[in-house]
Amino acid sequence: MTDLTDKVIAKGAEANLILKDFSDLFFSSDEPGEVLVKRRIPKKYRNEKLDKNLRDFRTVHEAKLLAEAKKAGVPTPVIYRVDRKDMEIVMEYVEGEAIKEILEGLDSSKRKEVCENIGQLIARLHSSGIIHGDLTTSNMIFSEDENIYFIDFGLGETNSDTEARGTDIHLLHRTLNSTHFEVAAESYDAIMKGYKDEMGKGAEEVIERVREIERRGRYVKKDER
Repeated sequence: MTDLTDKVIAKGAEANLILKDFSDLFFSSDEPGEVLVKRRIPKKYRNEKLDKNLRDFRTVHEAKLLAEAKKAGVPTPVIYRVDRKDMEIVMEYVEGEAIKEILEGLDSSKRKEVCENIGQLIARLHSSGIIHGDLTTSNMIFSEDENIYFIDFGLGETNSDTEARGTDIHLLHRTLNSTHFEVAAESYDAIMKGYKDEMGKGAEEVIERVREIERRGRYVKKDER
């Protein structure tokens, strides 16, 4: 249940994001700053038991993926607590800006560096059998110490199939073309360079699958996509 003092910074279809003071949740700690609480909200149109089970699964599954991604060498928020009663993940609040907000404002050299890093991080996920599921520039945070954090694994899964990997990258390619049109080609090329450098063997198969997925899309009516 949302407290009147909660600072809701985003409301989504599945969850709300809330900022809280660290000391409000962890009373014995002197740790300064804020934490981010991702709280999955109930859906009244679903059967109550089914809804509870679904939210519980997604809460635990996302926390697991965040932890597994970190083990794979991908910066993700530190998880402080998983609350299966209130369907919450309490995690580190990463100070920084979404890649979506800064990508076009970077000079070409810096943008290529950032995008190559993004490609490397995606390859680390894929090499570890992790599919992000919502690879957009909104779900990547450029932190104050210039690390790139991947966030929001709510649609993620464990899957090593070429199709799943290709779909993951295809979504990012679409995001670049629709949101960052002026720098999309340069950015995507740099992401793919980083992906290939990190992934090594198997990268070309994934990239070819991305091309195949995009060819399929050209022959599907817009209202059927």
